Amino acid sequence: MWQRLSFRTQLFLPLGVSFVAALIMGGVLLLAFAAGQLADENEPGRRSTKTLAAALNNTLRTSGNPRQTLDAFVHSLDTSSDIQFRAAEAGPASSPRDGLRNVHGVPQWFIDLLTIPDVDAASSVMIEGRRVGDIVFLPDPSADLFEKWIGFLALTGLVAALMGLTGVIAYIFAGSALRALQDLGDGLTRIRRGDYAKPIPVGGPPEIRQSCEEANALAATLAQLSQDNRDLLHRLVSLQDNERRDLARELHDELGPLLFGIRAGAIALIEASPLAGNPGNSAQEVLQSVEALQQTNRRILDRLRPLYIEELGLETSVQTLLQNFRKQAPQIGLTAAIDPALNRIDGPLAQTVYRLIQEGLTNVLRHAGASNAHVQAAITGDALAVEISDDGRGFPVDNVFGRGLTGMHERVRALSGSLSLLRADERTYVRCHLPVDPTRGAAAAG
Repeated sequence: MWQRLSFRTQLFLPLGVSFVAALIMGGVLLLAFAAGQLADENEPGRRSTKTLAAALNNTLRTSGNPRQTLDAFVHSLDTSSDIQFRAAEAGPASSPRDGLRNVHGVPQWFIDLLTIPDVDAASSVMIEGRRVGDIVFLPDPSADLFEKWIGFLALTGLVAALMGLTGVIAYIFAGSALRALQDLGDGLTRIRRGDYAKPIPVGGPPEIRQSCEEANALAATLAQLSQDNRDLLHRLVSLQDNERRDLARELHDELGPLLFGIRAGAIALIEASPLAGNPGNSAQEVLQSVEALQQTNRRILDRLRPLYIEELGLETSVQTLLQNFRKQAPQIGLTAAIDPALNRIDGPLAQTVYRLIQEGLTNVLRHAGASNAHVQAAITGDALAVEISDDGRGFPVDNVFGRGLTGMHERVRALSGSLSLLRADERTYVRCHLPVDPTRGAAAAG
């Protein structure tokens, strides 16, 4: 449970408990020593009472009229003094505790907590061997109790002030450390997501500053590695495109004329079949096989390198690709929204967009079992967005990217783009975002 508490709670809770414990301990010590202090403060009065009674008894023994002398002494006493004369016929004096109710400025619960010692004293006054009264010491503890209460309030105020000051200081320093830790956590999250451009602010205690600096150094290293990886992927894609171009050229230049020659020979055999014993059926089968090989060769050439992108433009090439898909799969309702501005795109970016749409439609045809599909490609600002969606059965959870999309993912990463595959609202979406150089597009449009 302690680990679930926030950092500020874990910091302030022990401090608060310590201050409360200090306050309680101070109050206990104050109450424990209060009785001894009260007794010590009233001890001189007790001694004075005994001394005064002894002196009065000596005077009464030598006096010719002891009663008159006693009356004169009683009248000389100050009524507000703690030392008074109590006649024997007046009965016992009231206890000092009887006056400890409703002491001005002191709450009753505080009085009840104190241990009030018996500080009253009485010394007998004798005339001719008979006790006529007592010299009594009956102090008023109100002032002492008020003094103890003021001391308790001072202790409580001091502890409260120290607690508040310590709390404010701890809050400020904790806030500084927490802000630095929050910045560090946000920065590490950005690094985990692949954003290495924004550095982590360096602040807080030295330990946290060092961690921020190390994290920034790690981000710089990862950024360099990511750039090197993109450059490597770009070179690999370029090598693949060059290899496909060379292979397509060889198929076109070598296999194309051979198939054309075989087709011409088959046509010649068909035309000469009546004169040669009618071998037309065999020649017709050869002609059909050659035509099938020529169509297969054209499809292979289209997949290896769509040469007409450079001649017709990307938007027209994609429209042609969509028309061929409708002819090949008339059972699938295909809709599209292709931005004419795609014709401004050329080079590896144009080939990547074309192959992405081609691969997405191939997956729809082979694996999705869909009834409808939609292709969308548009340029917005300095970004190009491509989306291929269908209402098919979706994709296996353990096989998000197939071989074809994995290859496309590498091509997209080489161009600093992103490719995602998701399932929502009973549809499967392949979404791609690629950066576009607007100055290059404007120059091409001009």
